[in-house]
Amino acid sequence: MARAAALASCLEAVLGSRSNANRVFEILELLAGREEAEDVLCAARTCSRLFGALLERRELFVGQLPAEEASLAGESRAGGVLWRCPGRGRALRLGRVSPGLVPAGLSFQDLPVSHASDNYSAEDKYKIWMRHRYNDCVDCLAELMGHDAFQVKELSLCTLMKFVELEAQYPLIKVEWKGSLTFPQKLLKVVVDGLLPLNEDASLLISRFQEYMEYDDIRYFVIKAVTESIGQVMQKTKERPLPFYQQNVFSLISPINMPSKECDMVKFMVKQDNWEELKVSKLQAHKQAFEKMWLVFLKHKLPTGLYKKVLVILHDSILPYMNEPTLMIDFLTVAYGIGGAISLLALNGLFILIHQHNLEYPDFYKKLYSLLDPSIYHVKYRARFFHLADLFLSSSHLPAYLVAAFIKRLSRLALTAPPEALLMVLPFICNLFRRHPACKVLVHRPNGPDDMSEDPYIMEEEEPSESRALESSLWEIQSLQNHYHPDVAKAAAVLNQSLSEIEDDISGLLELSAYELFDKEVKKKAVDVPLEFEPVRGLFGKKNDIFAEHFTLD
Repeated sequence: MARAAALASCLEAVLGSRSNANRVFEILELLAGREEAEDVLCAARTCSRLFGALLERRELFVGQLPAEEASLAGESRAGGVLWRCPGRGRALRLGRVSPGLVPAGLSFQDLPVSHASDNYSAEDKYKIWMRHRYNDCVDCLAELMGHDAFQVKELSLCTLMKFVELEAQYPLIKVEWKGSLTFPQKLLKVVVDGLLPLNEDASLLISRFQEYMEYDDIRYFVIKAVTESIGQVMQKTKERPLPFYQQNVFSLISPINMPSKECDMVKFMVKQDNWEELKVSKLQAHKQAFEKMWLVFLKHKLPTGLYKKVLVILHDSILPYMNEPTLMIDFLTVAYGIGGAISLLALNGLFILIHQHNLEYPDFYKKLYSLLDPSIYHVKYRARFFHLADLFLSSSHLPAYLVAAFIKRLSRLALTAPPEALLMVLPFICNLFRRHPACKVLVHRPNGPDDMSEDPYIMEEEEPSESRALESSLWEIQSLQNHYHPDVAKAAAVLNQSLSEIEDDISGLLELSAYELFDKEVKKKAVDVPLEFEPVRGLFGKKNDIFAEHFTLD
């Protein structure tokens, strides 16, 4: 309480009379020190009120700020102090104004710092000096965004964003010509850099920042700042991933909700008089900045787990808002080469580009075919694989040899699949037959191979057209009709009958697990089974048992 009262006194004194300007150091030194978090929070709140009021009162210098060039010795003679912001490699030189040199009527003619020259009036000298103190405050708040206590991080973020809003309303940038942009991009870049540390997870602080991204102008300038940050940081790594930094970038940009129409862009933090003429009000400019940001982010090698996160949101949150979605082809090609679920998700992105954006990619189905290996029936992403495979093979215009190759390979792999996977893949194969009746020759081929080694299908062939699948038969499905699990045998026997035209809905089977299958069997109620048997006679139950002639069972 004593600390809060002292800071409140400083605030009142500095705002009440310019002759008390020196007392701003009592606030800044507490803000920059390593005191308890509660003291730092109190100092940050005081700075927020102090510099917020100075911005509104237009008591900070506007335009290119003269540098404080006094030497350390000169400042010492003038009563200056050397103040080091925590974590900074450089010292912040704070020229302290001597109260004895400032008359009650406010004259800053004797300001003891190098920029106090005859070129500036006493009014300008005060504003210049206080503007430097404001910049020192911003530097400290930027450092505090990396503080150990989240409360300090959050308050520092909110204070900086308050300054962004006030600088947008009361610009510190001198308007050189009509129509020039006065939005505080440099200050917002400081905030973005604070949200993207290199060596720690900042997702919690980023989630707190998301409320500001609802403003169209903030979102636009954040996108540009992130693009600049990625270029500055990643060029130093020589293609080496930075897991924390790249994850922070993804956490910041992945929730971006882009407008779909220009008339939707109505929420701006600050509007200028000529707002309609500026790029920030144009949807096309937003899309260009959005596209450039993602392309810059994705051109660098990502941590493996991040590829999956990007690919999951690619079709909904990225591609629809790009001017040229086909520019993602390089990223998708690299992602496919990683393997597993990432390859499958990359194919989903390629499929969208092929069907919606006329991308020519002749090897698409060859790559999908190469993903069919024994693991697809066992991996945790099995449901997503078959959901997407069903989508990829939904067209009735695919050639019969291609579909036959998929049917044959799925059937061959099914020989070692668990029952829960078979109950899903057998209806999946039946649906492929419904879409492509020409493939039914695999089921109704009259002379299948007597020796399985004579099957013409070439399992190892990577090219579906060369696999000779249409020359084969589905002896694998016939084998599954003798499966130990009765539901699997029943599902396999469906191919012996005439298939209906209506496709089976496999959505409920994609997530079927072994536990669910077991639980279903356990909960089945037993029914009376009629049995034909001969009643027991005699001690041993034999027909001509000699004991039956002398003994009876009671």
